[in-house]
Amino acid sequence: MIDMKLIRENAEAVRANCVRRGFPVDIDGLLKLDADARLLSQETETLRAERNRLSKECAADPAAREKVREIKQQITSKEDKLAELNDKIRKIVIRMPNMLAPDVPDGLDDTGNVEIKKVGTIPVFDFKIRDHQELGELLDILDIARGAKVAQAGFFYWKGKGAILAQSLFFWVQKVLVERGFTMFMSPCLAKERTLFGTGYLPFFADQTYNLVGEDLALIGTSEQTLVGYHADDVLDAADLPLCYTAFTPCFRTEAGSYGKASRGIFRVHQFHKVEQIVFCKPEDSVKYHEMCLANEEYILQQLGIPYHVVNVCVGDLGAPGYKKYDIEAWFAGFNAYREVTSNTNLTSFQSRRLNIRYKDGDVRDYVHTISATAVTDRVMIAILENFQQEDGTVIVPEVLRPFCGFDRIEPAAKKNK
Repeated sequence: MIDMKLIRENAEAVRANCVRRGFPVDIDGLLKLDADARLLSQETETLRAERNRLSKECAADPAAREKVREIKQQITSKEDKLAELNDKIRKIVIRMPNMLAPDVPDGLDDTGNVEIKKVGTIPVFDFKIRDHQELGELLDILDIARGAKVAQAGFFYWKGKGAILAQSLFFWVQKVLVERGFTMFMSPCLAKERTLFGTGYLPFFADQTYNLVGEDLALIGTSEQTLVGYHADDVLDAADLPLCYTAFTPCFRTEAGSYGKASRGIFRVHQFHKVEQIVFCKPEDSVKYHEMCLANEEYILQQLGIPYHVVNVCVGDLGAPGYKKYDIEAWFAGFNAYREVTSNTNLTSFQSRRLNIRYKDGDVRDYVHTISATAVTDRVMIAILENFQQEDGTVIVPEVLRPFCGFDRIEPAAKKNK
């Protein structure tokens, strides 16, 4: 949520930002409501001061008592009008997008994202490449059909060595983050509407949310929602910042309107698994910790040996709460393309204002900045399968995961039975 003071002092910049982001807002109308509210607030405070002054005279002066009653009625009337104005202002401001970093590129969709760097060597195969679905079925480690039978399309099972490898990946990544100063959490997988609103998923991504009928609860789309919501209404000590949190959770998204976008296999599903990075920091440090989270993401993929490139996400592909976002797109041999595996967003104070998360530093009170960055999801499992496949369907396990899973390769069932 944008600071109203920023809107007052930088009206043209805010107006241009809203237009650029595709959220046209009547800034002049908003400023008029704000001016009316501020004037009404001043008038109310003046009346309160006069009421307090006259209250001291009430015992000896009946006229003062009558005047106090009149002022109380005026105050009540003005408070009602002020509440109505503030509600109108709030309904406008909560739907306004965050400001953009100066270097966010133009673009309507992900084709406008700008490559920053490319790392690793794309594997070359002298045999017909299998995609992860074909490999998963050959190795008997991925069952999409039974996921659909038990739930519906968009759900799946990792099984056998696939499940072991996936759990090893998620555990190893959490271990890496803990070694780098992150506190590990086991988080709820449900959140209240306020939490989803506070993190910006409502109203901007309402169509992606699974709601529980008759409950003020929804399945989380990411542990960002519950980890950021953890500090709602808190005042943090500046000496404790940054606070770096991580959690592994299942995540649930409707993926409304997404199917047909390279949805074969489990690249785009309704339930997936993710290790998240969340940082709470002072405003002047958010750029630094945004880069830190990117470095963590890159380290993980480099250790796994997966080629990737980093893109600066363009305005048309950047969600309304974001100030700046990096995506890492790993190479997928089955797609013969780079595809997104992590997103890393500096949200500045957008979430903390909505959830009232502040910090204190001496006499200073301000809103923290938050960073939300993927560490790893099932998509990295897909990249492992596709990039480390052998001609007979065997998949070589990245060396860093072998101590955790206990094997160095996954072989086709037919080969294992020989």
